[in-house]
Amino acid sequence: MGRRLVREGTAASPGIVIGPAHVVAWERPRVPHQAITDDQVEAEVARFREAREATRLRIQEIQAETSERLGSIEAQIFEPQLMMLEDSDLIRDVEAYIGENHISAARALEIRMLEFQSEWRQTGHPMVMDRLNDLLDLEARLIRQLLGTGDPDGVLGGITEPVILVGRDFAPSLTVQLDPTRVLGLATDAGTRTSHSAIIARALGIPAVVGLTDLAREVEEGDELVLDGRVGTVIVLPTEEERRIYRARDVRVREWEQELVLLAHLEPVTPDRQPVLLRANIDLPGEAKTAKEHGAQGIGLLRTEFLVIGRRSPPDEEGQYQAYKRVAESFRNQAVLIRTFDVGGDKFPHFLQMPPEENPYLGWRAIRMCLDMPELFRTQLRALLRSTVHGDVRIMLPMISAVEELRATRRMLEEEEDRLNADGIPFNPGYKLGIMIETPAAALTAAEMTRYADFFSIGTNDLTQYVLAIDRNNAKLSSRFTSFHPAVLRLMASTAAVGREAGLEVSICGELAASPLGVYLLLGLGITALSVGPSALPEVKKVVRSVPATDARARVSQALEAPDTATVMAILEEGISHWLDLSLFSGRWNLSESE
Repeated sequence: MGRRLVREGTAASPGIVIGPAHVVAWERPRVPHQAITDDQVEAEVARFREAREATRLRIQEIQAETSERLGSIEAQIFEPQLMMLEDSDLIRDVEAYIGENHISAARALEIRMLEFQSEWRQTGHPMVMDRLNDLLDLEARLIRQLLGTGDPDGVLGGITEPVILVGRDFAPSLTVQLDPTRVLGLATDAGTRTSHSAIIARALGIPAVVGLTDLAREVEEGDELVLDGRVGTVIVLPTEEERRIYRARDVRVREWEQELVLLAHLEPVTPDRQPVLLRANIDLPGEAKTAKEHGAQGIGLLRTEFLVIGRRSPPDEEGQYQAYKRVAESFRNQAVLIRTFDVGGDKFPHFLQMPPEENPYLGWRAIRMCLDMPELFRTQLRALLRSTVHGDVRIMLPMISAVEELRATRRMLEEEEDRLNADGIPFNPGYKLGIMIETPAAALTAAEMTRYADFFSIGTNDLTQYVLAIDRNNAKLSSRFTSFHPAVLRLMASTAAVGREAGLEVSICGELAASPLGVYLLLGLGITALSVGPSALPEVKKVVRSVPATDARARVSQALEAPDTATVMAILEEGISHWLDLSLFSGRWNLSESE
């Protein structure tokens, strides 16, 4: 048996489970350095082509199984791997390495994949790193085909009793095959909440914690684990007291979640009758169903990057239209805010072939990139316009920093409207165009923006990053990254005031709206349209239905005068504690507390 450990990672799929560890070494086989002769080159190239075809067929099988089990949109997770198999650079280079260097197909593939990995790792962006796991998944399958070592799906064989899987990471093609009756939870050293494996785990209802760094090396087969996918904690060889605490918490959380389920069909209105709009942030169209089940009153942010990240060619108009239409039809009588491509800087689609930038968050990204690539942008705008006939679809522009960007987009939309009219293609001419307030420039010129925008949506994550000059992904600075900083509060307050004066809806779609204290703050700022991840909606509604808006406004008026973050939070915590028990909400549990 190993030793007792407590590891904190990222909560990726909710749930508390206790069970034995099953350590999975999901890795590609070691590739021997094998030289070949001139007369073997043609046969080795043929073997590479056969391996590609066999791998393509197996991935298509898994994709079909995923579509039947989870849905067609979730099955799109495997599209990047299928496109990579047809990538001309990959095919040409591997075949060239075989012929020019007289090495085996497996060795040539390994070298080319290492080059791909090096290019992708330079960005360091979580979204790109998530796609790296897809690349490694594909590589493992190809190499096993070439070496004749069998299908990698076999590593999950032999699980007869319920276990918690522990590993460096789990490929999406393996995760999608998991049986929730035998796999209690997932604990991985790598990964993020937005990785394909994490998305699949949530769809399957399997609790998961990712980003645990080195847990797989520390855990021994059969070690008992406590895994809390709600807050991101894994305990190896827990004490009897810890078992008791987590079992009791599991009961409390389940009771709490049952209470939250009952709230799903109740109106989000404060005790003093202030109505609040609660919408959902989603990454994939298929998540609209989950959002609706959790009581969402529309979509406050549909991220469209799933259409471009990992692709070798730009998405076409029809494919985009079908994706947007699917979400719009899920919320026919409620608003669906669709954000245009927020790519560039540090998360380029493969088809752009751009070098890394020294300051990617300050670089060529989002609206800047879109306006500089009118063909890509116009295709998206046409698809968005077409989708407006299926519901209240609103177009939202990210990373606006100058009113000229908004005006330029308006002109492009007007031109695309004329083309649609000429082609006899319907759209709703009364659609709304809005902007995300994510830069200090946009917040400080909000009054000018109201002349051209129909709504504002404050992205608290990026706004905080730019106001504080702190990279939100820098772990060393995580304790300093807070949206409760007085400077961030004052910019949000001024933006909300400008919007109200102009008669524009001002909403929030950043992580701030997913915390009880954040909801209390936003109610106090007079912001009553909030958008969060679907799983956070019930808790947000609980806060809304528990806290009087008048009380929040009184406390926030004090907080706006506070000199520092600590004072801001003390004021807010004192206020909200009169109405709610914060220990029940998602967050770090205090193991010393009495139950």
